[in-house]
Amino acid sequence: MSDLPFFAAIQQAVDKDPRYHPHAYEFVRDALHVAVKHFRDGEENQHVTGQEVLEGVRQHAIEEYGPMAHTILTEWGIHCGEDVGNIVYNLIETSYFGKNEGDSIEDFAGGFEFESTLNKPFQPSSRKA
Repeated sequence: MSDLPFFAAIQQAVDKDPRYHPHAYEFVRDALHVAVKHFRDGEENQHVTGQEVLEGVRQHAIEEYGPMAHTILTEWGIHCGEDVGNIVYNLIETSYFGKNEGDSIEDFAGGFEFESTLNKPFQPSSRKA
């Protein structure tokens, strides 16, 4: 991580790639922390994979925004794992985030289907099948 303040990193990233709302960057940063706590809590090496970040996104979205999670993420430009990867890599380009050798933006491909996964916990039990 750099000494660049987060708001400045967001501004640089948004200036370069305006597809994502500034709140999307804050959300992904917070979801990264959720993933680290879930997968690496207490470990010295706190690096997480792209798929682990996506799990952090899923958990954080549901916990933070409940039944509005999908709607809010969509408003911010986050529709799929690749969008999360773009946000992470935009922050890597600002030097706010670092990456390990072998990390790739393709690590964020796939993951989960955002709409159904984020809405499922809030559907009536008869529709959860």
